[in-house]
Amino acid sequence: MLMEQTYDKLYAMKLNGMAEALKLQLQQVDMTDLSFEERFSLLVDHQWTCKEDRKLKRLLRTARLKTDACIEDIDFKTPRGLDKSVILRLAGGDWIKQRQNIIITGPTGVGKTYLTCAFANSACRQSQGTLYKRAPRFYHEILIARADGTYPKLMNKLLKTKVLIIDDFCIKPMSESERCDLLEVIEDRQGTGSTIIATQVPAENWHTHIGDPTIADAILDRLIHNAYKINLKGESMRKIRSRLTKTDNSEK
Repeated sequence: MLMEQTYDKLYAMKLNGMAEALKLQLQQVDMTDLSFEERFSLLVDHQWTCKEDRKLKRLLRTARLKTDACIEDIDFKTPRGLDKSVILRLAGGDWIKQRQNIIITGPTGVGKTYLTCAFANSACRQSQGTLYKRAPRFYHEILIARADGTYPKLMNKLLKTKVLIIDDFCIKPMSESERCDLLEVIEDRQGTGSTIIATQVPAENWHTHIGDPTIADAILDRLIHNAYKINLKGESMRKIRSRLTKTDNSEK
């Protein structure tokens, strides 16, 4: 009865991990060989692990990543201009602490989105809030927010996000409202957060797609001069995998 009351109190205090760890300890005979301090330390460790797991799941859910990617699963064997030492260094997260950006360019299918999501996954594991957006939907959401009165709330959310991903950047020429909204977001986030840009369009052609030279200069100045640049090359990874799959099937 006493232990049931203890469990109830732990659950009431939302110390579920500690409660479950205590139940396991009482089922393991060899736990009696440990000191009180050692057993208590194990309870705290289990509670901490459960708390961090819940936090990671929440951050990944909020990030809304397009694909379930992680640094450990990146293909470095297929030649496409990836420098493993650079990728692993970026995975350490110092660029986030220093409010730097990452710009990933390359042709369709070469793995830009996967790489951005892998960086985002790494950021979430370091307890950094992350948000993934495709450029067309991103601009549309800002447009809707202006119309329904939620614009301040959205801008505050973007400001507080530690890592903002804008995928398919410059996929088409920007309208006046899109380039002005983008500048507003980038300006607000400068010095407070990091941005990852993924695009098929080389940076030297962004001026044409943004449209207004003055606004383009302002956006590029805030994005590029404080950014790591990764230029992917080669064939589409989907085409390569499709070829490999056909080869494997023909050998059966």
